Amino acid sequence: MKIRTFILAAFLTVSHWTLFAQEQKLSVAEIASFKQSVNAVAKKITTITTDFTQYKHMDFLSKDIETSGKMFFKEPNSLKWQYKKPYNYSIIFKNGKILIDDEGKKSTVDAGNKKIFGKINKLIVGSVSGNVFDDKEFSISFHKTKTNNITRLLPKDAALKKYIKQIELTFDKEDHTVIQVKLIESSDDYTRIVLKNKTLNAKIDDSVFTY
Repeated sequence: MKIRTFILAAFLTVSHWTLFAQEQKLSVAEIASFKQSVNAVAKKITTITTDFTQYKHMDFLSKDIETSGKMFFKEPNSLKWQYKKPYNYSIIFKNGKILIDDEGKKSTVDAGNKKIFGKINKLIVGSVSGNVFDDKEFSISFHKTKTNNITRLLPKDAALKKYIKQIELTFDKEDHTVIQVKLIESSDDYTRIVLKNKTLNAKIDDSVFTY
């Protein structure tokens, strides 16, 4: 058992250093160019429709919890996560409110009256659209691999830090849109959301964001 544990630890260590060896920090000029490209694309986005797969990692579980569904975003701040597998569940962020439909059981949270929910709402909407380069709210670092750019954001707000330790956004180098969102909690558990089959600026009826 000790030998197997040692081998596993050695493998993880090598994998860790291999992963970070493939990453490089962006130069000042590269950061400016990247932010300009992302902001230019974000300004043109009116809607996003995409499939997603979500992986919830918790230390006490041997395997990540996997769920999947469809995400809808509409300017200026309407966002819906519609889970379809392994259960039906939806959460809507709209006009400062969070609407939840848990297999027919509906509830509403007024994020406008709760500062922390308002910040999380803004953060999630910004993460999807790529509009999160706010130096006042976050300490931001920029990295690159061969195929993607990666932005890591550390919240400065003490209240937000209690919930979210770090946000990691992966951008496709070709179209400068977000393809993965990773939210790391203060406990180091994390949620990783992979976006795929993305459609931009297609019509989305307002009824999608109601329940």
